[in-house]
This record gives sequence, C-alpha cells and structure tokens, in this order.
Amino acid sequence: MNNSKIREIILGKPLDPMKSETRHSMALVAFLAWVGLGADGLSSSAYGPEETFKALGAHTHLGLYMAIATAATVFIIALAYNQVIELFPTGGGGYRVASKLVGPYLGLISGCALILDYVLTIAISIASGVDALASFLPLGFQPYKLWAEVFFIGLLIVMNLRGLKEAIQILLPIFLGFVATHLVLIVYGIFAHASHLPALIPTTLADTSQLAGDIGWIGVAGMLLLAYSQGGGTYTGLEAVSNNVNLLAEPRVRTGKMTMLYMALSLAFTAGGIILLYLLWDAKPMPGETLNASTFKTIIASMGLGGPVLNQILLVIVLAFEAGLLFVAANTGFLGGPSVLSNMAADSWVPHKFRYLSTRLVTQNGILVMGLAALAILFWTGGSVTLLVVLYSISVFLTFAISLFGLCLYWSRNRKPGTHWLRRLLLSAVGFVICAGILAILLVERFAEGGWATAVIIGAIALLCIFIRKHYRQTKQAIHSVDEVFASQPFGPNPDPVEPNPDNQTAVFIVGTSRGGGLHALLWVQRMFPAHFKNFLFVNARTVDSHAYGGEGALEQMREDAAETLEYFVDFCHSHNMAASSYLGFGTDAVDEVTRLCEKISEEFPNAIFFTSKLIFSSDNWLTRVLHNQAALAVQRRLHLEGLQMVILPMKV
Repeated sequence: MNNSKIREIILGKPLDPMKSETRHSMALVAFLAWVGLGADGLSSSAYGPEETFKALGAHTHLGLYMAIATAATVFIIALAYNQVIELFPTGGGGYRVASKLVGPYLGLISGCALILDYVLTIAISIASGVDALASFLPLGFQPYKLWAEVFFIGLLIVMNLRGLKEAIQILLPIFLGFVATHLVLIVYGIFAHASHLPALIPTTLADTSQLAGDIGWIGVAGMLLLAYSQGGGTYTGLEAVSNNVNLLAEPRVRTGKMTMLYMALSLAFTAGGIILLYLLWDAKPMPGETLNASTFKTIIASMGLGGPVLNQILLVIVLAFEAGLLFVAANTGFLGGPSVLSNMAADSWVPHKFRYLSTRLVTQNGILVMGLAALAILFWTGGSVTLLVVLYSISVFLTFAISLFGLCLYWSRNRKPGTHWLRRLLLSAVGFVICAGILAILLVERFAEGGWATAVIIGAIALLCIFIRKHYRQTKQAIHSVDEVFASQPFGPNPDPVEPNPDNQTAVFIVGTSRGGGLHALLWVQRMFPAHFKNFLFVNARTVDSHAYGGEGALEQMREDAAETLEYFVDFCHSHNMAASSYLGFGTDAVDEVTRLCEKISEEFPNAIFFTSKLIFSSDNWLTRVLHNQAALAVQRRLHLEGLQMVILPMKV
C-alpha cells in the first residue's frame, strides 16, 4: 500500500476547491458554528467558575456577586464583539481589528496573543477534560494523565486534518449531551434549594458588611476583583466567532450574530448557574476531583433516583459529557489558530505557507503547528490547569483589551448620524475597562506564577514575526525592482494572434504573479537559444489558499487575475509575431497542478522544454528555505522522473 493510499484512508479523499457546492457544504450554519466555535466558551464553565470560587477562600458567600458579574460580563463582551463581526465580516477578529483600527504593531501583538490563546485553548481544554475523566477513576490514574492528554491531542489533529465539518459532526452528540445534562443539574440544583433563595441576598449583604468591618471595603473589593480576574478563563472563547466569520454560511454577519447569541446565553446560564450551585450546595474541594465533580455528585445523590451504583453511573455520564465538551473546545483551537496564522501570513508576519490548504481544504500547516505547540505547553506545565488558566487568561484579555480599544477609537472617529455611535462607543468603553482591569490584576497578582511566561512567549513570537516580515518586505522590493526593469519592454507592431504549431520546438514557461519574472525567463531563453524555439507557451497554477477560499467571489477574482497575467505574456509574444498560448490551473498544491499541466502540454507538444525562474538569495540558509517554497526544484524533479526536460533560470534578488 503506497503513501497516498494510506493518507487517503486516514484523512479522507481530496476535495475539489473549484466546485461551488464544496464551499457551501463546508460553511457552518449558526447551530454548527455554536458547536464548533461556541464550545470553547461553554466548556470554560468546567474550570473558570471553579478558579473563581477557589480564589474566594473561606468567604464563599461572595460567590453570589461572582455569579452575577460573570453573567453580565459575558453579555457585555459578546455584544461588543458583535461590532467586530459587523466591521470585519471576512474574519480575523482581534488581529484584524487591532491591525486596521489601532496599528500594525499592536495588531501583531494581538495576533501573537491570539496564537498563544488558541494553543492554550487546546492545552487547557484537554488537561481539564482529562481531569474530569480522572474524577471518577482511582487515584492511581493520576500519573498517567499527561499521556492521556497526548493521545487526545493526536486524535484531534487527525480529525481536523480530515476536514472542518467532519470533525464537528463527530463531536455534535457530545456537545448536545453536555448541554442537556448540565441544564438538568443546574435547574434541579437551584430549585431543590429554592427555599434558601429568598434569604440569600440579605444573608450575603450581611456577611459582606461583617467582612468589610474586619478587613475594610477596600479589602473586600480587592478580594472580589482578584476572584473575578482569576475566573477570567470563563470568557476566553467569546472571540472565536469573530475570528472565524469566514467559515460561516451566508449571510455571514447574521450567522455570526446568531452564533454569538447562542454562545452568550448558554455560557452566562451555565457559568453563572454553576457558581450559584457551589454557593447553594456548600461545595468543597476533594482530592482527585474537580469542584464540579464533587458538587454534581452531591446533587445527583439528592435526587433519589436509585442506589449508590446508579448515582455513580449518572455521575460518570455527566463528567464524560463534560470531558467530551472540553475536547470539542480543544477543537476550537484547531479552527481558530490556523485562521489567525492565515491572516497573519497574508500580512507577511509568518511564513506564507500557513495560507495553503491541504487536499481536504483545511490549513494543514496551521493545524500541525497548533497541535505540536499545545503538546509542548502541556509537557512544560505538567498539565496543571491552575497554571494554564493564568497563562490563558492573560493572553486572551490582552487581545480583548486591544480589540475593544480599537473599537473605541473607531466610534470616536466615526460619529455619523444613524449609526448609534454613542451607544456603541459606551459599550466598547465598558468592555475595554473590564478587560484591561482583569488583565492588569492578573499581571500584578500572578506575574510570578506564570504571568511572566505569557509576556516572554508573546514577545518572542512578535520579534520573530518582525524579522520574517522584514525579510519578505526586502524580497518584495527586489522583485518589484525586477518588474520595473522589464515593464519598459515595448510591445511589437503585430496586431494579430499567431497560433502555435505542435510539431515545432516549444519553450514552456512556468510563471507566477510577477510579470518581470516571466519576461526575464522569456528574454533569457531568446538570448541563449536565438531562433531555436518557434512556440512559446505560458503555464500558471494558482494555489487555492485560505483567503481565496474564504468568501463568495474570491475564487472568481483569483481566476480573473491569473487569466489577465497570462494574457499579458501571450499578447507580448503575439505583438512580436511569436506563436504563443497559455494554460491555467487551480489546486491546493501548486507542484501537483503544474506537473499535471506540463504532462498535458508534453502530449500535445512533444518537442517541449520547460523553463521557470527561481529566486536566488545572496545568503541562502534554513530561513529562506522555510519562508520561500521550493516549488521550482520540486517540479523539476517530478518532470525529470517523467522524462521531461526542465531548466531553472536563476533570478538573483
């Protein structure tokens, strides 16, 4: 069995990106987007409320304030991010907002924070999910948790390499099971103690006043803010929809807003409800169990559905769905992370190959990088959820703060009648104050406990991105100078087309988007082989990347641009009375498509020799090989294996 067959069994058969029905079959409606993207936010109820409640220490009566604040914050951030969906319907979320509204370098910081955020989404969701599973397993399982986490990340990598919608449909029953079981437990848990609710507010106010008498109101406020900030992981998934609007079904803005509404309602109810359960059922941490597990165990036992065995089975089902949802949330990292990398690649902050799609039309390079980085983070932290939450919250709230600051700037500059700019400005400002406040408290209070690592990682990624962009910018300027040199090449006087004769000697030029590069090859061949070639054919294979495939009309625009470039070369040859024609192809792998076109041409023109230009750098190293694809060498090898002659012409930059 060859490698391609094994790959097809694991990842599935290739998809045709040029068929209009392919994108429609992969675009997500609001409900599936809620599953694929909203699970990140909803799953945070497995660890966010617990970290908040644990930060209150013995003063658990303050949990009522945390439940209310959590629900309110979810809606404030969700409503503010609806504006991001409106303003940037092609996706990009926090990175695009910061880049366009604040500046490219703050956009870079936001993008780096988002990359780390999605890596940590995978890591913390997997770690928390394994913790949930371990809650009903013997304590002897604890040393094996890390290897279980490695297994689940590997499984998600394979699922996502198979394709977006396929992964979501597999995880859909888990998501619905979580929603159903937690809805029942929260509603029952609150109503079972409904008699305590009338006295809850007066008792909380009295206990708060007594605590203020002991430590002062400033002390109480500090305790509340620290607990509120420590639970910042609860809100971390809210930006996922705005980052991935390009994955949604048309009309994308409306679909995005509906998805955000589903997410906000479900997260506010679940996270706020769980904190309330902790308070009403007097939750206490137990060795080897999450706070959710110990609380749900007590609630299930009070239902009187059966004996201890049945109660244990029901608890196992609930925790299995919770762990399953956390694995669905980890999947969000594999959706959002590659999308951010793709947007940053479009701006040349990261290698351009992060825009390329695989035969399953997913950004394969991004998926692999996110998975491997998550594994590295898990091994470094030992899978500690408490440490991961600190790293996670700082990276997310950095992005939140920059994005909401950008929205404040936008509405302060665009005060047009009928846009409700003042209301939107106030909403953005409130969200900014909340997010910047949480970020500041986390950095100060948790700097020594992992906050420093977040700052170092984001800074290191940003410096690498600046270096990469500088290289791409210098290369682009060099190519532009070549284009300018050849732009002055005059067209000839012949107005009529000249058709190629298949029996004549034929020069086939594999060209890209640079007209200068194509003319450089054409004139070089004419100079070195004067009057030898009678036919001149031009081949262009466009790579269907994530941006070309991201929206309606993008593929057609790419087709028109490619056809226009080829037409320029053909017209240039015709004007000089040279027989010429062109061939255009599209695919997710440029090497495969070029090879296919060249084999087709060799059948029609048996006397063909193939030429292409390749950038040659004065100092060739591993970085230039990573940042620039080696397509010319790969095509040459493939054609030589087929017995076809190909010459690579150096173009020094």
